[in-house]
Amino acid sequence: MLEQPNINLPEGSIEKTTNTLNLGPTHPATHGVFQNVLEMDGERVVSAVSTVGYIHRAFEKLAERRPYYQVTPLTDRLNYCSAPINNLGWHLTVEKLLGIEVPKRVDYLRVIVMELARIADHLICNSVVGVDSGAFSGFLYVMQYRELIYEIYEEVCGSRLTTNIGRIGGFERNFTGVAFQKIQKFLDEYPAVLKEFETLFTRNRIFMERTQGVGPISAERALNYGFTGPNLRAAGVDYDVRIANPYSSYQDFEFSIPVGTTGDTYDRFLVRNAEMWQSISIIRQAMEKLKDLPGDVFHADVPAYYLPEKDDVYTKMEALIYHFKIVMGETEILPGELYNAVEGANGELGFYLISDGGRSPYRLHFRRPCFIYYQAYPELIKGSMLSDAILCMSSLNLIAGELDA
Repeated sequence: MLEQPNINLPEGSIEKTTNTLNLGPTHPATHGVFQNVLEMDGERVVSAVSTVGYIHRAFEKLAERRPYYQVTPLTDRLNYCSAPINNLGWHLTVEKLLGIEVPKRVDYLRVIVMELARIADHLICNSVVGVDSGAFSGFLYVMQYRELIYEIYEEVCGSRLTTNIGRIGGFERNFTGVAFQKIQKFLDEYPAVLKEFETLFTRNRIFMERTQGVGPISAERALNYGFTGPNLRAAGVDYDVRIANPYSSYQDFEFSIPVGTTGDTYDRFLVRNAEMWQSISIIRQAMEKLKDLPGDVFHADVPAYYLPEKDDVYTKMEALIYHFKIVMGETEILPGELYNAVEGANGELGFYLISDGGRSPYRLHFRRPCFIYYQAYPELIKGSMLSDAILCMSSLNLIAGELDA
């Protein structure tokens, strides 16, 4: 700590000092590699300066040197707590540029995967808010069900955390019977667990006193900063990309948008819990809709952009040519410029893409919601206790990988 004494004080006055505290970049309370330089008056935050870039990996520039289908693994490393939403958001962006329409079954399978990812993300965020308020049991309890979601990912694509799930035009393989069994198992078991998790926290007097009034933000200030997602909805604004600009056939589903009133840590917690219930409902609806569709459809008929079956590559010249061109990055993409967004677990995840007709994006920019939330963090914690600053950070769900990109 560095002492910063006040100078030129009137004669006879008591000297008062503040201390500079580095919260991060490597600190267990920050939940990621980022830094906050706090000016502290005892345990109270006088002011804060936030620093970004400690794990900046230049994903946008890397994407400009890769074929379009090879950009997918880069998106994994944004919000790695809900990587499938990043993956499928990128595929939807490229499909929009190319004018590809995917079958309904692909849309519904994508909805299932994205809503599972949303639950996994909210589950982590809210259980960590519990940990930072002193309650560890809820975290241990629900983490078993994040593990079950990861088992579903593993069955679908062979990976767990950084999933690289799906392809331009659909999925790389059909969902197996085991995958559907695991999804159904999650739907059968998780609601009771979520209900018990809410019972542990929602009306817990200690938890309420630790979170109510912590890090509040008004709807006007949230909109001025560019907030989206649960953090905006907790402030009372019912904006959701799935409703405002439906994609992947979200217009076929019935669900509501939970909103709060104060925009504080407690409301952000309540909104994420309520969104998990909505996600469960959406997955159930999607499972029902799949029963009326052919079970062997899992990608669009776009051979120029989607890898053919291996058997066809070995026996058919056209399939061999398409396979070679896609793998070697020889397929050129139509020129164009567009912005496409999906409702990520943290908020509006956008992709601004410019194509000059080449094999790689001419320019690609990720709109990362965490980058926007972090700009508001100094304002949210000004005047609060240091322990409240930690809780506020947890409730914003700041993910360092998404923040720095």
